[in-house]
Amino acid sequence: MKEYQYDLCIIGGAGHIGLPLGLAFANQGLKVALFDINRESLAKIEAGQFPFFEEGGSELLREVRLKNTLFTSSFPEAISQSAVVITIVGTPIDERLNPDMKSILQSCKDYFDYFKDGQILILRSTVYPGTTQLVQNYFREKNKDIRVAFCPERIAQGKSLIELKNLPQIVSAFDDDIINKVSELFRKVTDKSIIVLPPREAEMTKLFCNAWRYISFAAVNQFFMIAQDNGMDFHNIYRAITEDYPRNLGLPTPGFAAGPCLLKDTMQLFSFFNNNFILGHDAMLINEGLPNYLIQHLKKHIGEGELKNKTVGILGMAFKANIDDKRESLSYKLKKYAQFECKEVLCHDVYIYNPSFVPLDELLQKSDIIILATPHKEYKKIIPAEYQDKIFIDIWNFFEKKL
Repeated sequence: MKEYQYDLCIIGGAGHIGLPLGLAFANQGLKVALFDINRESLAKIEAGQFPFFEEGGSELLREVRLKNTLFTSSFPEAISQSAVVITIVGTPIDERLNPDMKSILQSCKDYFDYFKDGQILILRSTVYPGTTQLVQNYFREKNKDIRVAFCPERIAQGKSLIELKNLPQIVSAFDDDIINKVSELFRKVTDKSIIVLPPREAEMTKLFCNAWRYISFAAVNQFFMIAQDNGMDFHNIYRAITEDYPRNLGLPTPGFAAGPCLLKDTMQLFSFFNNNFILGHDAMLINEGLPNYLIQHLKKHIGEGELKNKTVGILGMAFKANIDDKRESLSYKLKKYAQFECKEVLCHDVYIYNPSFVPLDELLQKSDIIILATPHKEYKKIIPAEYQDKIFIDIWNFFEKKL
């Protein structure tokens, strides 16, 4: 068998998906190369600093560095030196919300010369149905013996290291030998089962999972709008729906449904089903429309003329609570609407540094209206009742107070 310097190489290894995965494998004794063009993040990793927030990430990075099983590289030669290659390149959507296949195919072309016969290539990010077959055909037509598998990540950002161990892993490939090898690989990082599917069904599984979450968020967001527009306290209704009633315990709370995956994957499914996935399309309209709904509700509540004279403070700019990732965050969409309708907009986030953001005390003092966009745990110290002269908008019921 061909000798390799590394057991596996992760293309995109310094990012939110690649780095926790690489750490998990390196912690099990595998020699892992993190290949990434982001030299700033690689430098932080080499210095023992985690480049973004990940629960338990800094501690595990220190442990793995002592084991000398984690390596970093900004050069694609690391691909040639690895038995298994995992790529964190998925299918994005373009400005018209259609799947864009160029990224993953361009990655194959860019690194083609570095792949060696006999390697296994694992696609880890969400892809459009049929992509795994497309990539396998690409190498086959180029007469290069690369076996392609699809093993989608299933983690919640910020909790990757916990969930990698505690969630089943999906494995798909085109022959039993690769399925067995890849299954053996992922058994090193999970205590749960390995679920084997044909690649096309595995691809659809990931899209269905994310679309279902997105639709469930949209349903409760629209429930919130219906109650709010009719003068009812939705959170009283929510408590009645869920309290000691097992059938509805899975109902999420209203709030911004954002980030780099849910909308994107729902729109991929919409495209795959010839634009007939009406539930997904409507979910997009509801979730993406929530920031504007809040501003329009304020205009109705206090008057359009009055709103023009108000300063709005937005608490939380990350796309979800307790992380530092702002990708596709609806807080920024809310900011744009507020800037158009209000005198001034102030922003704060616990985890994201931006020179235009203001300190929390300044936001609380200067804002006439305070909107909790991202319920970071640190905001629990705020007591809205102490700010009687201000309007607090808390769609999450984070402060457990009637709106």
